[in-house]
Amino acid sequence: MTLKELNFFYKLSENPQVTQVASELNISQSAISLAIKSLESSLNEQLFDRIGKKLILNEKGKYFKEKTLSHYLALIDATTIFQENKLAGNIKIAASKTISNYIMPNVYYNFLSKYKDVKLDILTINSSKIIENILKSQLDIGLIEVDTQNSSLIKEKLGNDELIVVTSDKNYKKEAFIDTIEKKWILREIGSGTREIFIHKIGEIAKELDIFMQLQDFEEIKTIVLNNPDTVTAISKVIVQKELEEKKLFEIKLKNLELKREFYLIYHKEKSKNLLFETFISFIKEQFRNQI
Repeated sequence: MTLKELNFFYKLSENPQVTQVASELNISQSAISLAIKSLESSLNEQLFDRIGKKLILNEKGKYFKEKTLSHYLALIDATTIFQENKLAGNIKIAASKTISNYIMPNVYYNFLSKYKDVKLDILTINSSKIIENILKSQLDIGLIEVDTQNSSLIKEKLGNDELIVVTSDKNYKKEAFIDTIEKKWILREIGSGTREIFIHKIGEIAKELDIFMQLQDFEEIKTIVLNNPDTVTAISKVIVQKELEEKKLFEIKLKNLELKREFYLIYHKEKSKNLLFETFISFIKEQFRNQI
């Protein structure tokens, strides 16, 4: 049973004149007859009475039409949905916490506002977990804060970011070597992009840090640092921009050390690149250029 056979069936159910239906569909009468015989054979039932050159729907045919027409129309809709609206479908995306919480909300909103037949399955997890899930093909797109050289991944740079060291102690020195900062360090958990970049940049000094707490959420870290002047953290500047402007947090500039990093978009090299996928990636890149 094929959609073509069903199409012929419903056409003939409305017009028993085979010659007229054949002319309308621009095919031969014999092609219609063979298709109807094939349909009847697959059902093991005769659907039409052959009267002269007409095919008249019989009782079985009427019952078959009653039970199947709505399903046929739904199938026809399904076969044309991507022709009528190419940008339709689902994308599963995950972003690291800095990107997810402070950059992507507007990107998601703007994209869904523009393309109403798209659904986004959005996750917020750390960079190492995103890489792992992309490699397992459990995600379509990942947005991460760490570099990766995995040969199974396609990596595209989205923009630059800067980690800064901040405290709520307004009287603390405004510039220092990192190993002279005598405060309790509040850092992200192991596996987070922010932590990995920070630890990598400071090298051997990391072994000497007084890492007092490790948390998963930036807002928790900010709360602790804001309420405890004896603490300090390394955090993306975009996350604390408001607190810096309101002079609730204060940057400690690091001597002889820059904590620069990049944001990357990644996906599996075997990922199929349909129009929706490519449009979404282009949209993300454009939005990052406008925000960072």
